[in-house]
Amino acid sequence: MSDLRSLLAVDTIYLEPAVEGFPRGREILARFPDARRVPVESHWRIPELHGNAGLAEDWLRTKRTTLVLGVKKGMAMRPNGRSADFIAPSTSNGCAMACAYCYVPRRKGYANPISLFVNCDEVCSAIARHAKKLGAKPEPNQIDPADWVYDVGENGDLSVDALLSDNVRDLVAMFAATPHAKGSFATKAVNRDLLGYDPRGKTRVRFSLMPERVAKVVDVRTSPMAERIAAIDDFVRAGYEVHANFSPVILYPGWEADYRALFEAVDAALSAPAKRQLRAEIIMLTHNAALHEVNLRWHPKAEDWLWTPDIQETKTSEGGGVNLRYRTGWKGRWLARFRALLAEVMPYCGVRYAF
Repeated sequence: MSDLRSLLAVDTIYLEPAVEGFPRGREILARFPDARRVPVESHWRIPELHGNAGLAEDWLRTKRTTLVLGVKKGMAMRPNGRSADFIAPSTSNGCAMACAYCYVPRRKGYANPISLFVNCDEVCSAIARHAKKLGAKPEPNQIDPADWVYDVGENGDLSVDALLSDNVRDLVAMFAATPHAKGSFATKAVNRDLLGYDPRGKTRVRFSLMPERVAKVVDVRTSPMAERIAAIDDFVRAGYEVHANFSPVILYPGWEADYRALFEAVDAALSAPAKRQLRAEIIMLTHNAALHEVNLRWHPKAEDWLWTPDIQETKTSEGGGVNLRYRTGWKGRWLARFRALLAEVMPYCGVRYAF
């Protein structure tokens, strides 16, 4: 079993001035008494970290040794309608892992180590107030039949964040106590400390899954695929709702055979209760030309899987970015083949969202 704690050896902490005025801020700082502290005006403006495509060779060291602490300002709930009903205010962004396809570095500098927000109590209160104002969900939708679902991990991985503070424990407890609300986050890490929380079915953990021979190249510093699959039953028994994130789906010669083997491995590992509650998301790879150029400097082998211009085309995203996706028309056919294969091997696993 891999040890997540090996991902982190914090020796430098950048912190906004207000951080030490929050109990959570003082708790986190106390965990790293020997770390160098560097005051910064804003967690968004740290020249040594952000916009640092020129430091590609140092990214993994930066992710291991650097932590950023700040105070979350905006508390807006963004309507989503795909994976969740709403994107909640984040309690973190950035990640100690380094998946080669990750979209987050496109926004905040490629090294982008973990930034934790020390006012998690304010985030929890904002979500609870929002859910109370909404009241009961009027009718089921593809996101959830009963609860309003809030994605709380859009820009990071909460399984790793939980190694650094009690923010994730507080979120899980808040959802457990809040009527009509459910938390949701995707993860590529198995943190068994979360099994000691008390989710009461109100937190959805979405384990990201892909064929191991691809993951071992593109999912850098993550938990092995077999470990993620083996954790599903344990998390269900602990009171979590557990879904599968088939994301990103990367196409290559032989992908269908590899995914069949993956589905068979999941099917063989799951208990009947885990199968009954299992649902999936399917998200085809979106790449980016700028990220491709940077990856060629620090991890060119990943681009053998991610950069396939003969079957990709450019697309302007909702946020205005120009990205690469699989070609229109063909993408729909490949997605249909993926769904048919999933239905054949795991007929109990409904698809909540596919794109």
